[in-house]
Amino acid sequence: MSEERKPAGEVFVVDDDAAVRATLSAVLSMEGFQVTGFADGASFLAAARERTPACVILDVYMPGRSGLDILKELNAEQYPAPIFIISGLGDVRIAVEAIKSGAFDFIEKPFDGPSVVCRLRKAIEAWARRVTDPAGLDISSQRVPGWDLLSRRERDVLRQITGGASNKEAGRQLGISTRTVEIHRARVMEKLGVRNAVELVRLVLGDGRNG
Repeated sequence: MSEERKPAGEVFVVDDDAAVRATLSAVLSMEGFQVTGFADGASFLAAARERTPACVILDVYMPGRSGLDILKELNAEQYPAPIFIISGLGDVRIAVEAIKSGAFDFIEKPFDGPSVVCRLRKAIEAWARRVTDPAGLDISSQRVPGWDLLSRRERDVLRQITGGASNKEAGRQLGISTRTVEIHRARVMEKLGVRNAVELVRLVLGDGRNG
């Protein structure tokens, strides 16, 4: 307990609900994070274009620009920090749309502080250790039909799957939830035109031949 806590980086919290901003700020500050809150998308976008935080927590429902609108305007897939979207419990459609729009992962309401802290730390660590081939398989050099259609994160998930990782193991390695891995996996299979994981692995390891 007497150990000095290392600064954990800055987190942007974007939510029009002042109580949510205050709660997340208190919880994250206690864990060594510097927290900057934004009540609207415009002020967040202005700051996000000037500096890069360690992580972003973005509410999906806000007046004016929604969280999904902000993800698209920011080009979240290319943003150099993981972005968590906050959505209501069981709102799968919104979560899927957020992942498609470049969100790193999503946090369901209601959430508890320790869980959010744990997930943020894992995401930041996973983001920092990103390498081109986390599963030990260089598939980017292979001629996989549809490779260019995949987003960066879909490629990360594909490497994990073809390296033999389960959804849970892939999530742990990439710092995302199992459900988010499943969303990416379904998108990969759809884009590459395969029906299951066996066909997916055959497509990749067979140098682009499916069947």
